[in-house]
Amino acid sequence: MNIALIAHDKKKADIVELCKKFESVLMQHNLYATGTTGLHIMNETNLKVQRMKSGPLGGDQEIGALVANQKIDVVVFLRDPLTPQPHEPDINALLRLCDVHNVALATNVNTAEKIIQSIKKH
Repeated sequence: MNIALIAHDKKKADIVELCKKFESVLMQHNLYATGTTGLHIMNETNLKVQRMKSGPLGGDQEIGALVANQKIDVVVFLRDPLTPQPHEPDINALLRLCDVHNVALATNVNTAEKIIQSIKKH
């Protein structure tokens, strides 16, 4: 499977912890991430991640293009709902593309864990 990993600044530690917890599952899949998120994951785990640009610099749109071209199966996007994001239109476009293309989408740790656990079972 192709899995995209994205996290807002205040959620970077959460996505790293999620990746550590499920490292043995995630290492069996192709991982994509926005720039800074991918760097954090690679620095703190043994996972290989194909990094896109940083989210505000177009990384969300790059992942959106992969979703639109049916090259992503799961998106984990740990969003910070309490902090305004300057690139909110890009974020909304990515979430919309996941809905349009029926791509599994987790926007919080609980949902992400459940999706990854379901992948582990297969």
